[in-house]
Amino acid sequence: MEREPIALGHGGGGRMTSDLIREVFLPALANPRLEALGDAARLDPVPGRLAMTTDAFVVSPQDFPGGDIGALAIFGTVNDLAVSGARPVAISAAFILEEGLARDDLERWVASMALAARRCSVEVVTGDTKVVPRGQGDRAYVVTTGLGAVQAGAPPGPEAIREGDEVLVSGPVGDHGAVIAALRNALDPGTLRSDCGPVWDLVEALLAAGATPRFLRDPTRGGLGTVLGEMAEASGLSVEVRDDALPVRPEVAGLCDLLGLDPIFLACEGRVVAVMPSEQAEEALRAWRRLPSGQEATRIGRVVQRAPAPIVRVTPYGGRRLCDVPAAEPLPRIC
Repeated sequence: MEREPIALGHGGGGRMTSDLIREVFLPALANPRLEALGDAARLDPVPGRLAMTTDAFVVSPQDFPGGDIGALAIFGTVNDLAVSGARPVAISAAFILEEGLARDDLERWVASMALAARRCSVEVVTGDTKVVPRGQGDRAYVVTTGLGAVQAGAPPGPEAIREGDEVLVSGPVGDHGAVIAALRNALDPGTLRSDCGPVWDLVEALLAAGATPRFLRDPTRGGLGTVLGEMAEASGLSVEVRDDALPVRPEVAGLCDLLGLDPIFLACEGRVVAVMPSEQAEEALRAWRRLPSGQEATRIGRVVQRAPAPIVRVTPYGGRRLCDVPAAEPLPRIC
């Protein structure tokens, strides 16, 4: 028998809200802090400095090959902490649901969120649920806040970048953006899957190897190109990128050719961009390649003197193209 879909009353704070919490959220996300159902979660002390991040997830469609909005909300939050050098400690999650949403969809996303949280060894300790009238939302949005413990060796930021530093990426770029672009254009993504996943293991591997990254970032909205452009602007330098070194899957390249997109500006959801002192670049690559998620890590370029544009792309034929960051994201609602 088909169950009743989400109604406005499920977000009103009364008995229907309590029932939804106890039937959907608590069984999947169970932990003592969440089960207390207080107005705030009480956490154990964390030594040292804390990092905190907030993100909103409005991806369309909410389900895609390789993930869904539930997993994306966890991985996206944990990854923002990770590239700040912080081990994830706790997450809060708020769901904004549209009236009429199928209960099965919500349960699937929450179960996916729970699985992703367990994979990241982090708990969803508090949250909220609101429902907007039919036609005033797009099935579901998720807003998260993550708390992390900053580890020794955390990257200082773009101000530490120096000319001659090497730029590394942990794997193929553009997978997530290409999958979403295919679905929105009614194209079959085939075997292509989003890279939606955690990156803390990649960051932890660098720190454990004694590497001292100058800068780390996960290339989500705007992709690798936007990260490189923003990094260059903040450091007052430029980044020289070899086009033939960019790790792009053939399926992603083909889809980009078809849709007029550039894979360097398509979102990733499970990759790390690292700027390393040149003498540490090879050791950093070895540390990444020991991990399943880093086996395709590669060196894509280097930091150079300030050029007329933040990114200088070197073609396979030796030509040089100046590249700036687009004024707007080529594919909105990507995460």
